[in-house]
Amino acid sequence: MINSSRRVTLAQVAEHAGVSTMTASYTFSRPERVSAASREKVLTAARALGYAGPDPSARSLRRGKAGALGVVLGEHLTYAFDDPQATAFLAGVAEVCAEQGQAMTILPVTDASTDGARISAAAVDGYVLWTMEDGAPVLDAAIATGRPVVVHGGPPAAGARVVGIDNRAAARDIGRLVFAAATTPAVLSFPLTGARGAAILAGPDPHRATFPVTRERLLGFRDAAGDVGANWADVLVAVCSTNDAREAQTMATDLLSRDRRPDALATMSDELASGALRALAAAGLHVPSAVAVTGWDDADAARTLGITTVAQSMREQGAACAQQALTQTSIDFTDQWQIIERASTHPAGPNP
Repeated sequence: MINSSRRVTLAQVAEHAGVSTMTASYTFSRPERVSAASREKVLTAARALGYAGPDPSARSLRRGKAGALGVVLGEHLTYAFDDPQATAFLAGVAEVCAEQGQAMTILPVTDASTDGARISAAAVDGYVLWTMEDGAPVLDAAIATGRPVVVHGGPPAAGARVVGIDNRAAARDIGRLVFAAATTPAVLSFPLTGARGAAILAGPDPHRATFPVTRERLLGFRDAAGDVGANWADVLVAVCSTNDAREAQTMATDLLSRDRRPDALATMSDELASGALRALAAAGLHVPSAVAVTGWDDADAARTLGITTVAQSMREQGAACAQQALTQTSIDFTDQWQIIERASTHPAGPNP
């Protein structure tokens, strides 16, 4: 009698079928080398014992390759399907995996106490990490495996490569555009830390942000405020807990209720910008004459709603991350962005 609490082994299947372990192994891995009669004995024994097949982890160890790329999400798993930029990024990763004959294993971060061990134990040949905080334990865990590690947007770490645009430079450029004619500029921001607290802050120190992308964009917006003569300490930053248009609408409505109503709003995504536009429409404020608005990414929403934005290709960046992890091919995306001007901002004047 086989103990059902333990995994049935191939040797037990072979014994039950009355064949050699090698014959049982070939039944699953190289069936053309086994007679029809022997193969049927093995499969009948496997069904009787509840044997599901060879352990893929053990097989991977024998081959020295898992045949899969791990994508570590610093977000809830549903974010990969709800957020258009996350979806585009993963599509780029999937495209390269398909070209390379690799599977893609999504590994969401769930609980800091167990994530490291789970990431380390994953049967993958390399890692792509998305939305990581400074000092993220899963980044250290991935690097410690000795497998290739590529981080989108940072943070930089010894043993890992980083793919992404120069967020600070892009934020400075679009910030100067939207703040140029403003007397009361404001920002709609991604979360500052993994706690994902929502708040409205006056001139926060960008270095408080532990998400590198948030930090670099805040630094760029602060640079832009200084360029146009605005005092960063007076700039209100509405920090959203997620990249969600509904939350952005709520936060923008709060900003618009302040005594010093913003007349320019730089946002960190087109999703946030679309929520801000809803708030402005509900308040009866015209864009851009009353409030100028910018987004980020050049997503479908930006093109549909006429949002001035930072254009970048998240799909191409996802593909570049996968290429580096699987083939060590390096692609520099630092300057792969541009400002697309549309109706949500005043026309830019000549460069000084």
